[in-house]
Amino acid sequence: MIPSTFTRHEEIAWRGGSATATSRLVAEEAAVALSYNGSTHAVMMATPADLEDFGIGFTLTEGIVERAGDIESVEVISNELGIEVRMWLNGDRAASLAARRRAMSGPVGCGLCGIESLEQARRAPLQVASGAAFHARDLLSAMQSLAPLQILNQQTRSMHAAAFWHPSMGIGPVREDVGRHNALDKLAGAIVGWGLPASEGAVLLTSRVSVEMVQKAAMIGAGVVIAVSAPTTLAIRTAEEAGITLLAIARDDGYGVFTHPHRIVLPKTAPRPQRAA
Repeated sequence: MIPSTFTRHEEIAWRGGSATATSRLVAEEAAVALSYNGSTHAVMMATPADLEDFGIGFTLTEGIVERAGDIESVEVISNELGIEVRMWLNGDRAASLAARRRAMSGPVGCGLCGIESLEQARRAPLQVASGAAFHARDLLSAMQSLAPLQILNQQTRSMHAAAFWHPSMGIGPVREDVGRHNALDKLAGAIVGWGLPASEGAVLLTSRVSVEMVQKAAMIGAGVVIAVSAPTTLAIRTAEEAGITLLAIARDDGYGVFTHPHRIVLPKTAPRPQRAA
């Protein structure tokens, strides 16, 4: 049986100088093992929801397969220790993975767990080919409409979200997790399941933008990424290299455009940012 995504816990709330006995919903996290063809590849701490999406998305964004069709089956199994997402790859991909497999354990929020070299941490991103362009106001409206769709975060106030926005349908899949990388991996799997072309919309993030978030977005072909928090220098540089339009520090009155502004229809008086050094 898959655990619930949150449980209620008693607490003593101290507010305004007085204490009150109350309770709140607290997010669950569980050990989730991702296995391929019978062997464990990674163990991540994650929210126990949308785990099939998580398995497919992780497999794509980590470059284990190039296309979802290389995954022959996915099964989610729960036991007393945690949850296993069992995936079977086709013969060529299974052989390639076997050559570099090693077990790794990652805490929440760690996007580089288990890598074996600095080259792996700073791998060259895939080049994104997207000719789509969007009005600046539409993307701002998309970010403003995301919060009401974060069902788990409304309950716990401790969840990250990743969502996909398309100009013809608005916000499509929304995926949440205690780990921002996990939320993005779940979204990647959902995009595949929904049959959506990532290059024709934008990925919305409620977290900061680090380099591995950009690398994962590039793996699914997302041309635009917009986030509520700031990017790192390396994230900006990687987005520039990948051809991704990176928008960040999204607030009610706007956001910053850090790379490839040609996809954003800005007011004609707006300055155009310089290419990253």
